[in-house]
Amino acid sequence: MPPSSPDAFDRGHLLTEQAHPRSTGLDQLSTEAMVELFCENDREPQRAVAAAAPALTQAVDGVAARLAAGGRLFYIGAGTSGRLGVLDAAECPPTFCTDPELVQGVLAGGAPALLRSSEGLEDLRHSGREDLISRGFAPGDCVVGIAAGGTTPYVLGALEHARAIGALAIAMACVPSEQAPMPADIEIRLLTGPELLTGSTRLKAGTATKIALNILSTGVMVRLGKVFGNRMVDVAVTNSKLEDRALRILRDLAGVDRQRGAALLAAADGSVKLALLMAATGLEANAARHQLRQHGPGLRQALEACGAQLPPSTAPQ
Repeated sequence: MPPSSPDAFDRGHLLTEQAHPRSTGLDQLSTEAMVELFCENDREPQRAVAAAAPALTQAVDGVAARLAAGGRLFYIGAGTSGRLGVLDAAECPPTFCTDPELVQGVLAGGAPALLRSSEGLEDLRHSGREDLISRGFAPGDCVVGIAAGGTTPYVLGALEHARAIGALAIAMACVPSEQAPMPADIEIRLLTGPELLTGSTRLKAGTATKIALNILSTGVMVRLGKVFGNRMVDVAVTNSKLEDRALRILRDLAGVDRQRGAALLAAADGSVKLALLMAATGLEANAARHQLRQHGPGLRQALEACGAQLPPSTAPQ
């Protein structure tokens, strides 16, 4: 980066850039001692996420409300932070049978940056805004700007644009607000502390970010009715593993054997939720589908509207 760059300020004060006092001799440790130190230090991400629970709660409810009203969720970031967002977005369609457009990951540098580092692109503040605009980002949408150090210009530009148009702007960073203010409606601060390898935020900061994204996306999908109990009843049956999972869900929740479960699943065009409603109500696929449209999207609401219930679970306790 040229010395004249306005973003080339000293970031040494950031929590994620400070040196860890316990790893000053990291290169001199035995392999056993080094692994033990990493294992001990990797408890910090869990504590950091737990401390951010109130902000995560606010984010889940805020995003769920926007998505229920027809909005979309965008993760945006650069480097490791951006790749984690892309990963979480990519996992939503197979896990919750969502439209790929509903949750999207936006990475500085696009698809090539998934495999080859493109750090220089994170300094382009205008690119964050432009990448959102190119995807039709609208006021009813949400964006989660992910930046471990909280100073990534690409992410800040995206958050500024989101706030300017009235979209929900959520910032996720691993430094305190006073060290790196971010333009956002909700701030999720995951304070994991200095990394054992100084500045390598793919370590604790990356782990905490992944945990937080897991909670955020899963919590939103629960609120959107894509879960019944603790089962992902909107799972997409796209391979033999997922077909087996679907048949076990039907067995455990509807009390049907694999043969009957397979017949229900076939009649429901692979929809576990629809097959469960059919099993509980005795309705044919079209009638059950109508009930889900009228009273869903959650299975529980549709069952209550039909005056039906699933039998007590037969799953092993």
